[in-house]
Amino acid sequence: MPNELGGSSAPTDLRPLRVAVIGAGYWGPNLIRNFSEAPGAEPVAVADLSDDRLRGVRKRYPSIRTTTDHREILGDPTIDAVVIATPISTHRPLVLEAFAAGKHVLVEKPLAGSSADGEAMVRASERAGKTLMVGHTFVYNPAVTAIRKIIERGDLGRIHYIDSQRVNLGLHQFDLNVLWDLGPHDVSITLYWLGEEPSWVQCTGGSFIQKDIEDVVWLTMGFPSGAVAHAHLSWLAPGKVRTMTVIGSQKMAVYDDVTSVEKVKVFDQGVERLEPDELRRAYRAGDILSPRVSVTEALQVEAQHFIECVRTGKTPISDGQAGLRVVRVLEAGMRSLRGGGARVPYQAEPEAVAAT
Repeated sequence: MPNELGGSSAPTDLRPLRVAVIGAGYWGPNLIRNFSEAPGAEPVAVADLSDDRLRGVRKRYPSIRTTTDHREILGDPTIDAVVIATPISTHRPLVLEAFAAGKHVLVEKPLAGSSADGEAMVRASERAGKTLMVGHTFVYNPAVTAIRKIIERGDLGRIHYIDSQRVNLGLHQFDLNVLWDLGPHDVSITLYWLGEEPSWVQCTGGSFIQKDIEDVVWLTMGFPSGAVAHAHLSWLAPGKVRTMTVIGSQKMAVYDDVTSVEKVKVFDQGVERLEPDELRRAYRAGDILSPRVSVTEALQVEAQHFIECVRTGKTPISDGQAGLRVVRVLEAGMRSLRGGGARVPYQAEPEAVAAT
């Protein structure tokens, strides 16, 4: 059937989707494992520049072909889709090559190091009539999905603000700062929850371990609805914290990705102004509920969604446009960061500041 990216690209047979992974470094093995376990997919090849990494792949998956030349994968007409898990600077050329070779593409987050690169990738997917999906894994996390449904039902009322912390000790990167490393998670979740793009972005931070590479930043986004979102991102903290708090006019919700139980809690708490006395307030402290959340691994949900989108032509939740919106926020954050923390428009006219 025709897909929303243009063209009829879904395979018509019922054979497994033949998938290849380019990049077997930090995240690549997780992708290989999840596509190996996903119904309807068959990982058939992996490319990486490191022979050591490829030996590890062969040891665990002896049936998977390996190569140090990704062009062998792209030139194989029996491969339907490629999953790209390589450094950001390589995303644009690899994605464009993949579409030119007639492959569907799942590319790791962020989509690109600049909106110009991201736009080129989206256009290439449209010309090829192939699926482009970005690996914003957290929007497939069952706990994140649960809060999205809570917000959509109106249980929290009008959203006032979202506050998030994503901090730990490491892993320090050498080619990009913590905004581009951890920021895509909180930005993608926030945009997914609110369903709108920000009006302005503000970002401050500091470089304490490596010169000119911020290891801690505070990112703030303001939205047309009046909601404000704030994210504290750091590679330099004593412990791992992964929490997001959503404050609404009626209720409040907390998502804690680190805890093994009760990852989502909804608090029937709030404050109201009593009319006509402007100085009086009524505070409410009701029940705390923890809805049941599936324990399915988010990356497995993501893999199955990619397979479904390729098969049916359905537009992915984290499609190229969604990935592009995240990149635009990160670019705006960099403009603010390099401009001394000034508030900047989300969509800028000057040339954007790239990740590298």
